[in-house]
Amino acid sequence: MSTATPLLEVRDLHVSHGKVEAVHGVSLRVDAGSIVTVIGPNGAGKSTLLAALMGLLPCRGTVRYGGKDMTGMDVEARVAAGLTLVPERRELFGELSVHDNLRLGAYQRLRAGERGAMKELGAVYARFPRLDERREQLALTLSGGERQMLAIGRALMAKPKLLMLDEPSLGLAPLIVREILGIVAELRAEGVAILLVEQNARAALQIADRGSVLETGDLVLEGSAAELAGHPRVIESYLGLKGGATPVVGPA
Repeated sequence: MSTATPLLEVRDLHVSHGKVEAVHGVSLRVDAGSIVTVIGPNGAGKSTLLAALMGLLPCRGTVRYGGKDMTGMDVEARVAAGLTLVPERRELFGELSVHDNLRLGAYQRLRAGERGAMKELGAVYARFPRLDERREQLALTLSGGERQMLAIGRALMAKPKLLMLDEPSLGLAPLIVREILGIVAELRAEGVAILLVEQNARAALQIADRGSVLETGDLVLEGSAAELAGHPRVIESYLGLKGGATPVVGPA
């Protein structure tokens, strides 16, 4: 593991829903320009973890981003610092066009008067040609894969340093999953760090650098993606096979 200061460092994080603690003492790190995945079954607390890191849920513990303590920072401040979340439900504005949804992704940058805040539009359309073709369509008319592309594209309009993705493969056909995760690997190559929460362990571990397994709110395993992919517990519980997984994306 790198000895450099991590982009995101989480220590002993506890997150509760009301009186029920859903995440128990989780610690992890994401280095700049890396992909870290958190895998685990439905209900393990993966989405809760991301919500807390985004400032959407209260938590106890230490969360440092870029070496700075994030305690007390609201969601807008975290976005301004370069942290973005693509939620599981994507949360698009269905009655707005693709183009307007993307513009909203740069809202804070535009409000701050940042010059060139809309320059990312061209890059997003180049990365997602189907969005370019459908820029005037309402978001609600898009396919599931196109909606996921739009959700990621909108997040990229904020020019993130760390992109958190909550179940990006959920409900998508295998071919679309391959395309989406291939784009995630491209983002890493361009310097964007990724924290990827996935139930599709096979796909996630094939593009990640490191990973953790979250079960009932506890981190039960962590290590390099290769180590986890070869761990008997992961193979039995998440890969459903006795050997290595068949790649679904090309080399990162």
